[in-house]
Amino acid sequence: MIDHAHDLASVRDATERLLTAVGKLDNASVTESSRLPGWSRGHVLAHLARNADALVNVLEGRPMYVSGEARDADIERDAPRLLDAQLADVRESAARFQDVGAAPADWSRTVELRNGVTDSASRVPFRRWAEVELHHVDLGVGYELEDLPAEFTERETDFLAARFTGHPDVPPTRLTDGTRVWSTGREAGAPEVTVTGPPADLLGWLAGRREGTALTAEGGALPALPPL
Repeated sequence: MIDHAHDLASVRDATERLLTAVGKLDNASVTESSRLPGWSRGHVLAHLARNADALVNVLEGRPMYVSGEARDADIERDAPRLLDAQLADVRESAARFQDVGAAPADWSRTVELRNGVTDSASRVPFRRWAEVELHHVDLGVGYELEDLPAEFTERETDFLAARFTGHPDVPPTRLTDGTRVWSTGREAGAPEVTVTGPPADLLGWLAGRREGTALTAEGGALPALPPL
C-alpha cells in the first residue's frame, strides 16, 4: 500500500539534504560537469526544478511537459544560472509540488506521465523522491548511492526490477543482496542468471549509475540493461 503522505515527507527531507549540499558550492562549481554525460551540475538542478513543476502538472491533470523539445529547451535555458538562482528555483518549485501534494485529492486516480505512461497518483510522490535522491548522487558533491535511505534503495530496486520484467532484451534474472530477492527480465520458469551484490551496487546497476563491477553473476554474464 502506497502511503503518499509518507512519501511527500520523504521528498521534503531529500530536497533539504540536496539544497544543503548544493548551498556549499560556488558559481564556478555549478558550471562543472555532473556525473551525467553532457550535463553540468546546472543542468541537473534545472531539470530538478522543471521536473517538480512537471509533476505539479500531472497531479493537476495537465500534460507533464508541452513537448520533449520544450522540456529540453527549458533545461538548457536554465542550466547556466548562478548558484543563488538555481537554489531558489529548486526550493520554490519543490514548495509548489508540496502544496499540490497537500491538497485534498483522490490519490487512487490514474494520471498520465511522459510518453503515454500512466500510474496511480499515489505513486507520483515516490517518483519525485527518486528524482531528488538519484540526481543528488549525479551532482557528484559527496552524496553516494551508499548514502541513500535504506527504504528508498529497496523500493527503487523493486521499481526498477519491475520495469525490466518481461523485457525481451533482458534474460530471466534473479537479483539478491543476500537478504532480499527480486526477479526481472524475460518471463521463464527459472532464472538464467543470478546477480548478487550490495544494495547500493544493485540499485546503481539497475539505474544506470554503475557498470556492475562490484556484482557477481552466476549462470551467465551480467546482463546488459537497456537505457531507462
